[in-house]
Amino acid sequence: MIRVLIVDDQQLVRAGLRMLCESAPDVEIAGEAADGAEAVRVAARSRPDVILMDLRMPVVDGIAATRKVLADNPDARVVALTTFDDDEHLYPALAAGAHGFLVKDSAPEELLAAVRRAAGGEQPFSPGVLRRLVRRAVREERGPEPPGGLTPRELEVLVLVAEGLGNQEIADRLHVGVTTVKTHVAALMTKTGADNRVRLAVLAHTSGLL
Repeated sequence: MIRVLIVDDQQLVRAGLRMLCESAPDVEIAGEAADGAEAVRVAARSRPDVILMDLRMPVVDGIAATRKVLADNPDARVVALTTFDDDEHLYPALAAGAHGFLVKDSAPEELLAAVRRAAGGEQPFSPGVLRRLVRRAVREERGPEPPGGLTPRELEVLVLVAEGLGNQEIADRLHVGVTTVKTHVAALMTKTGADNRVRLAVLAHTSGLL
């Protein structure tokens, strides 16, 4: 069972997220919080697996809360809830340790998939958010050097990672097992020096694969 903490300063948003999570047989609510300070207290008490963290909140914002929660519980997975005009908070949240980013108006099935992916150790990103992260990274920093030792299958997986697909989605697309996909992703990170899926996406773009 995946234990989820919902953090948002709007009661209606929290209620909607709670109803959605409670509709899934493999998800349970570990708690709720209306601001970052409360989130830190509730997380310390409930030890959730995944935290759906709003970024814009009073008292303590989602960035500071993410940093404090992960300092106390490094195994927790924070998925930031963002809006398309929230670049001001998006990149600092990544630096604070957020594991993924989800646009608030995402489809219900996308949100539940993101919770499951985060709990499984992946970094879920809404496709639009991932594209924005990649564009900024391509503009502002040099990505990993494209190696010459990637296999054709690894190149296929690299492109699908850059498109924002999760391991299960990639497995379905390529008609292979999830374990096989995880092996390819691990090999890609080892060969490229990329330490997360965003870096792999940057590599795909800078290498002209997309």
